[in-house]
Amino acid sequence: MLSSTATISYQGQAYQFNPLQPLDISLPLQAGPENVNCFWAEPVQVDTIVVGSFVGSVALGGSTNYQRVHLTPHGNGTHTECYGHISPDPAATLDKCLSRFLFVAQVVSAMPQQQENGDSVVVASDVIAQLSLENLPEALILRTFPNTDAKRTAQYSGTNPTYIEPALAHFLADNGVEHLLLDLPSVDREEDGGELLAHHAFWQYPSATRLASTITELIFVPDAVADGLYLLNLQVTSLVLDASPSKPVLYALTQAASSEGALPSLH
Repeated sequence: MLSSTATISYQGQAYQFNPLQPLDISLPLQAGPENVNCFWAEPVQVDTIVVGSFVGSVALGGSTNYQRVHLTPHGNGTHTECYGHISPDPAATLDKCLSRFLFVAQVVSAMPQQQENGDSVVVASDVIAQLSLENLPEALILRTFPNTDAKRTAQYSGTNPTYIEPALAHFLADNGVEHLLLDLPSVDREEDGGELLAHHAFWQYPSATRLASTITELIFVPDAVADGLYLLNLQVTSLVLDASPSKPVLYALTQAASSEGALPSLH
């Protein structure tokens, strides 16, 4: 039987977590318009496969359910992307960039600030003030306020939704934070003339590209998930693309009484 307590070591400190208490911060996908959506993506579509006399629906008399799914990773639901999102390199695909799936992560909450031009922006200083510069996590999970259930089905296209200040992306890249997860459609403004300043800053593309770094957008962090440290399991599909639908799962971390002994280590 799986133990209810596991221990890892990170930066010389032992942490415990309960593998039987996962916290899913992804948004599920279903057919139709009741999903979160952005950048004018078509709604998720699920079609029943029909071949000759075979019908891929048990409800319609078939022996099995056999369906085709049409979706756009960047526009339909929680997704994880690599630097291939802004690179012409055909080899810049998520299946090559993401080779580890467990990371020490910190959940941070912030209230976006309205700018003079009317934009809603997560300001770098509001996030950085909550981080310990001596003990930065491998992944940052950003929850924005207000944090309502409307995020689960928001139709963001054409609304100029909240985005992050590029200075925050610069800070995370400069300080080795490899993965950024947030409950927004994009780290950048919906329409910015193709500049994509935060994307470029986070991946340091093209001058010193951070090949293994990822951005995960359109997560949802329930209020019951407190700010603090977690073990992140970043689950993706094995698509040879720059992005994939994803399922980030958290496990709350607490400091163990002792960091001695041979423990699984995350660095």
